[in-house]
Amino acid sequence: MDIKELIERGETQSLEFKESLRLKDEIGETVSAFSNSDGGAVIVGVSNSGAVPGVGIGKNTLEELANHIKRNTDPQVFPSVKILEVGGKNVIMIEVKEGAEKPVFFKNHAYKRVGKTNQRISSSEMRKLAKESGGRVYWDERVCEDAGLEDVNKEKVEWFLKTRFTKRKVAIPSQMRFEEVLMNLGSAKRTDKEVKLTNAGILLFCRYPQRFIPLRILCARFRGVELSRTTIDSLDCSGTLVEIMEQAEEFIRRNTRLFGFRTSFSFRRIDKLEYPIEALREAVLNALVHRDYEAPSDISVFIFDDRIEITNPGNFPHGTTPENPLHIPRNPILCQLMRDIGYIEKYGTGIYFMKDVCNDWGIPEPEFRISDIETKIVFKSGGKAVVISEIEKLGVELNDRQRKGLKHAFMEGFINNQIYREINGVSDETSRRELSQLVEKGLLKIKGKGRSTKYVPLVGD
Repeated sequence: MDIKELIERGETQSLEFKESLRLKDEIGETVSAFSNSDGGAVIVGVSNSGAVPGVGIGKNTLEELANHIKRNTDPQVFPSVKILEVGGKNVIMIEVKEGAEKPVFFKNHAYKRVGKTNQRISSSEMRKLAKESGGRVYWDERVCEDAGLEDVNKEKVEWFLKTRFTKRKVAIPSQMRFEEVLMNLGSAKRTDKEVKLTNAGILLFCRYPQRFIPLRILCARFRGVELSRTTIDSLDCSGTLVEIMEQAEEFIRRNTRLFGFRTSFSFRRIDKLEYPIEALREAVLNALVHRDYEAPSDISVFIFDDRIEITNPGNFPHGTTPENPLHIPRNPILCQLMRDIGYIEKYGTGIYFMKDVCNDWGIPEPEFRISDIETKIVFKSGGKAVVISEIEKLGVELNDRQRKGLKHAFMEGFINNQIYREINGVSDETSRRELSQLVEKGLLKIKGKGRSTKYVPLVGD
């Protein structure tokens, strides 16, 4: 059937018309829908009624259209794009095959074809499509041709099996050959009668994984709040995933301030780190198991006076966001292996966990900055104010205004009557009474007299 007859038949389940190239995003949605269905074609330069106004064709028109589709689809779609002539007018035909790997997203959403319309696919439909597709070979399950069983550290495998038994009560195999244990874990595959390690096996059990996979975490402590060439401390973390996590955590601990306080209501000094280590550990874990390992960049942990930034190559999988963190793993074997030994408690809850821990600790929720090439998680310091939650755990009662006043005093080093009134919108009488209560509770002490009176915290580094 020629193009003219095709247009005369009108739009169908597998054919859609778009009048203009200005509708690139609508074209992309249709490409996603056809990819998730039985394929189809989009003809650009034809109206819904079948009229043919045509399109203008420039030097790079086809290339720009194809690149727009490729750049905004995941997995990337490479459609057939060609120019055809209808009644002396140029139209563009975009032919799309059914995707081998589903769902296919366009700009963070996946679509399906229903009659002549495109409809968004629900989360449950996404999981079903992905399961039925079965065509994807994930990076972590690919065989590394250069690595053999001789590169495995058996002690690391034994540690893994013992830890898995302790954490998950999975029996340690006793009658299984060593290579079968590795294959059972998704850490090795048999190819041409020879057992080879997968990328996951290298990152968990290899003697020196960096011989085969250039994975490391660059850690640096900077003075001040800006990137600079001068660092106070630095470390390149390498080894297996577990070893890298341990090294990164130790670096964070030694470069994080410890705030302590001793007051009349407590006989012992109480210390609290500037940041919750559990939340930072979760962020490092996410960077390791969810990163795009085909990107050449390193993971980084940068510590500044006012924040910690953890950056890893690759953005969030299409269809999932920090607000809606569906479990769509980029490296499912790595996820499973790290879950087996207790680093992951429940899939899809890591972001919620980080937010909850930060709230309980007294610092802002982590901020996610996502681009086409990387994901950055920013933890902002709460300064000495993080001790407020520990004070309340000891039974000291504070109202919201006093919490706000204490936070200001801890962050700025002092507070006075005027500032307390302004930040809380209260009268002079209320301000003086509540500040006096904080002094009585042993949280602030008075310095100066009269108008120069200040209230300073009894919390030190």
